[in-house]
Amino acid sequence: MVEDGTAQKGGAVSSTALNEASATSAMREAAQKAQKAGILPESVSMGVDIVEVARMRAIMRRSPAFVERSFSCEERAYCDATASPEFHYATRFAAKEAVVKALGTGFRHGIRPNDIEVYLNAKGKPRLHRAAAKMAAHLGIEEIPLSLSYTHNEAVACALALTEDSRTKAKARVTTSAQDLSRQFKEARSLLDDLPTADGKEGA
Repeated sequence: MVEDGTAQKGGAVSSTALNEASATSAMREAAQKAQKAGILPESVSMGVDIVEVARMRAIMRRSPAFVERSFSCEERAYCDATASPEFHYATRFAAKEAVVKALGTGFRHGIRPNDIEVYLNAKGKPRLHRAAAKMAAHLGIEEIPLSLSYTHNEAVACALALTEDSRTKAKARVTTSAQDLSRQFKEARSLLDDLPTADGKEGA
């Protein structure tokens, strides 16, 4: 999982860690440029997180209780029904991390991973419960669109916290500006697709 830097081990920085950091940085830079250009209002808060699938797989094997504590029954049912549950658990945990980053809280103020429920719907919005719902209401956040994806090695999530003001301003922007923002995010996302797999090949 990458925050604002690169993961280090034994004083060396791996190329995968550098690529992860570059992808995260590129997404944030795209959002900042969009805000400066007036495409996204300054009031929009963004959260990005990346989770290593191998790390999630190891946690699931070592501590099954983690899955029960962190994911709702509906999330577990969906993930466990897939051929590779670890990919979907990693994606959903990255989403939970991205949401609390967008809220600006992290997992503090009583907010726990299972307070944020990621489920499939047309608009890609999570369900917020308990402390997370209270914090969003306190901040005036009305919706949190999510973008989720994964490669052979990593799961990535991007969340935007939208207030009534930011939604109103966003709707007033021209379509071409929105398309330009989408293009920038797709370019940033392509960095993740180029991350090498365990056998040295690029991810699909």
